[in-house]
Amino acid sequence: MKFKLILFVILGLVLLGGCGGGSSSSSTSAEENATKNDAEPIKLNTFDLENKVVTLNNGVKMPILGIGTYALSDSQAENSVYWALKAGFRLIDTAKIYGNESGVGRGIKRAVDEGIVTRSEIFVTTKMWTSDYSNGEAAIETSLNNLGLDYIDLMILHHSQPSNDAVAYKSLENALNEGKLRAVGLSNYYEPEDFDRLVNSTAIRPAILQNETHPYHQSSEMKNHISKYGTVLESWYPLGGRGHTQELFNNSVISSIAETHNKSSAQIILRWHLQAGNIAIPGSSNEQHIFEDYDIWDFSLSDNEMTQIAELEKDTRFSTY
Repeated sequence: MKFKLILFVILGLVLLGGCGGGSSSSSTSAEENATKNDAEPIKLNTFDLENKVVTLNNGVKMPILGIGTYALSDSQAENSVYWALKAGFRLIDTAKIYGNESGVGRGIKRAVDEGIVTRSEIFVTTKMWTSDYSNGEAAIETSLNNLGLDYIDLMILHHSQPSNDAVAYKSLENALNEGKLRAVGLSNYYEPEDFDRLVNSTAIRPAILQNETHPYHQSSEMKNHISKYGTVLESWYPLGGRGHTQELFNNSVISSIAETHNKSSAQIILRWHLQAGNIAIPGSSNEQHIFEDYDIWDFSLSDNEMTQIAELEKDTRFSTY
């Protein structure tokens, strides 16, 4: 009897210990993960194609298809942003160096004033230019004023600059903690070592890495590398960029898939980006093209079609920056 009692007590203690162990090792929140730069693995971010968003490593939801404003004048940017919001886009991308933040802000205001969208439904991204890295706080205030906004959803360092990009990134971190930004990220970091250099010098993991990415340059190495930080790849020049779009549009694989789905080559490439897990920000000053770019939610590419496009990889960039 004594022996049975002892066994019962031991079994109870084991079960209790197991329960206690489970509760004490509860999963870390996305927000906590975003502030830990020890490179521990993080579950890959899943693209929600139904709701058209991805959850970033700090828990913020970001639209996965947006309008880019590179090379647009202030007035062109205003119209393009307004048309994009009418078409259904909710992600807007600009930058201080583009010289059109004010136009972007006016486009947002027009759409909000007309009841097309509310500010909280829009996700605004801008970028800090390298010449501002030594005075990041002032650069953030300038962008806020240019855009006419109380907060910016995502602010990105525009280029790698080892001499002072860590200092600039820390100014983004401070602004995030003050509620002026909702997420922070990087652009034009093309080497894993360079990305790690910045990450290891700062506290908050980048939510986004924005690099040139398209079927001829699919950024596979960087995409795989940044996944351990929970960082999402965002594609600028998703269609190849000005002067190179026709190379992609006329590719026989892409045009054949487009014919199969009764879609344009641009729509096929954009759909490929989203299914591949890349945020895409095509730019345009043409209202018809903007509406066409957004009309990619009523079809999907098969696994075979995704593989065909993946096999177009040439590791070829069209830009030099």
